[in-house]
Amino acid sequence: MLEIRNFVAGYSDVAVLHEVSLTVEAGQFISIVGPNGAGKSTLFKAISGIVAPMSGEIRFAGEDLLKVPPSRRAHLGIAHVPEGRQVFTSLSVLENLEMGAYTREGRRDWKQNLERIFAWLPVLKQRRGQLAGTLSGGEQQMVAIGRGLASSPKLLMLDEPSMGLAPAIADFVFDKLMEIRRDTGLTLLLVEQRVAEALQFADRGYVLETGRVVLEGSSETLKADDRVRRAYLGM
Repeated sequence: MLEIRNFVAGYSDVAVLHEVSLTVEAGQFISIVGPNGAGKSTLFKAISGIVAPMSGEIRFAGEDLLKVPPSRRAHLGIAHVPEGRQVFTSLSVLENLEMGAYTREGRRDWKQNLERIFAWLPVLKQRRGQLAGTLSGGEQQMVAIGRGLASSPKLLMLDEPSMGLAPAIADFVFDKLMEIRRDTGLTLLLVEQRVAEALQFADRGYVLETGRVVLEGSSETLKADDRVRRAYLGM
C-alpha cells in the first residue's frame, strides 16, 4: 500500500531524513520507534505533504504520491492524526468529527462512520456538543482519532498518540486502536516513543535514529534485539 524508497527530506537545505525506505502492506500495523529528534514526525509530515522531499520516492496504492498536491492526499485515503492532537478547540466534538469528513468517501459514509466512532469511543457521543478545548487530554486524543476515522481512510497514521497522557489513559487508547483494527482491517502506521506498547501490537517495526532506519523486522525480532532491549525497553 505504502512504499518509501531512498527518501530524503528536511527543512530548508537541512536534511532530517536520510535514505529512508519502508513498506506498509494493506491491513498491516507498522510501528516506527526511536528517540526524540530521530525524524519520525518529519516522515509523517512528508507523507502528508507538509514537508517537501529532497530526493527519493513515496508511492501510495501504486500512485506517485509526490506528484499529488498535499490538499488531495487525504482524498486518496491517507489520514494523519498529528502529534499533540491539534483539535479545533473552539468547535464542538461533533464539529471536529465533521471536519474530518470532508473527503468524498467521508461525506458518503458520514452517517455510518459517525455511528461506528461513537460505538468505539462512546465518550465522544456523550460529549458531542461540548467544546473540544474543554475536554481532557485523553478525550481530545479520541477526538483526533475519530476525526481521522471520519475521512474513511485506507491508511491511518498516528503520531505519538500517547503523548501527554497518563499511562492508564494511553493504554486505553492503544486498546481502542486495536479494537478498531480488528473490526475494520484498517492499515495503521504508528510513530510512538512508548516502544514496548508500539511493538507489542505491531506486525512489523522500524527503528529510526538520526533520520536513518537502523533496524527493521517483525515485532518479535525487534523485541528480542539486544540493541532495542538496552536502548528502548530498559533491559
